[in-house]
Formats: sequence, structure tokens, C-alpha cells
Amino acid sequence: MTLLYLVRHGETDWNLARRVQGATDIPLNDTGRMQARATGALLATEHWDAVIASPLSRAFETAEIIAAELGLAAPTPNAALVERRYGDAEGLVHDEIDERFPGDTPVPGRESRDEVAARVLPALMAVVEEHRGESIVVVTHGGVIRSVLNAVDPIEHHGSIRNGSIHSFRHIDGALQLITFDDPITVESLDCATDELEVQNPIEDRETASTA
Repeated sequence: MTLLYLVRHGETDWNLARRVQGATDIPLNDTGRMQARATGALLATEHWDAVIASPLSRAFETAEIIAAELGLAAPTPNAALVERRYGDAEGLVHDEIDERFPGDTPVPGRESRDEVAARVLPALMAVVEEHRGESIVVVTHGGVIRSVLNAVDPIEHHGSIRNGSIHSFRHIDGALQLITFDDPITVESLDCATDELEVQNPIEDRETASTA
């Protein structure tokens, strides 16, 4: 059995301002670095074999901090794990989204959750093939984690995906299975948690509300 623990990156200034980030490469802020250290310290209570990350700086720096906490080599970048593309909505806040793209108005260049799952799930399966029987930390993004959850466990409605949160999966019998959304060790770090994905990202909020 291979374990994959998906971690959302730490906070950025755009998270704090509730701007849609997507493929825009925004770095961690000091709170985000603190969250990465806290998450790394929690993960350090278990054994890990490698850290893999989206190459976007907010995820990769989070992964570097976590890898240092775990005493592991530098993280391996994986381009398929980058955040969902939100197209013309990137850089906008809630009011600007509502003004430019009211209601169900399509957002040019937006990647659907199904499209995200179609690129991310094969990448995760490739990680499994390379690390059979190991325990791997995968540092990625809220939109990516949401798309994986929807594909792997579509019946359940999963709640907040906070910066630095941990979500555990296993590969068994040829399939990826959710172990725990918001793994219990995450509860210990809630004192440094910031707003969840849907609060920070009006596109995710709009889509989650429409499927709830």
C-alpha cells in the first residue's frame, strides 16, 4: 500500500486579499511560511520517504520547508500538480468576479474541475508507480485537492480546505482512496489556519454552492 498525503500550500498575500490565484505565481507570505513549518512539524511525527510538489512558488516553498522539517531531500517538482487555471478571473476579488462574470457567465480560459482531475490523477498514479509501498507528501493547491476529492469520493460533500491542511489517501487494489479529509493531525494546527479555499476563491465558492 502506498500513502499519499496531499497538503495545501501556506498562505499568500493574494489568499489574504481573497484574490483568485490559479496559475499566477504568487509567493508565500510570512504567515504561509509559519503554516508550512507547523504542517511539517505535524508530519514529522510519522515516517516519510519523499516530498513532491507543484512547481508554483507558493507550493514549492511550502514543500521545501516541510522537507527540511522531515529531514528529507529537496522536493521533486511535478508540473501536473499546478493549481487549476482560472483564466480571466485570476487576480480578481469577489465583487470584480460578480461584475465581470455575473451568474453562470463563462470565464474565458477557466479549467474545469474535471479537466484538473484528468491531468492530476494520472500524475498521482505515476507517483504511486515510482514509490510503491512508500509514504509520500504531495504539496499542491486547494483547487487541485478539491478536484481530486470530487473524483475519488464524489458522494461526500467535503468541507474547508485551509492553507497548510493535510488530506490523506492510499493506493490499494489499483485505485486511489480517501483515508481522511482534514486528517486529524491537522486539528493540532488550526491556531494558525487561515480562510478556507471557498472564502478565498469566488469561483470555487460559486461552483461548490451549485453542487451542494
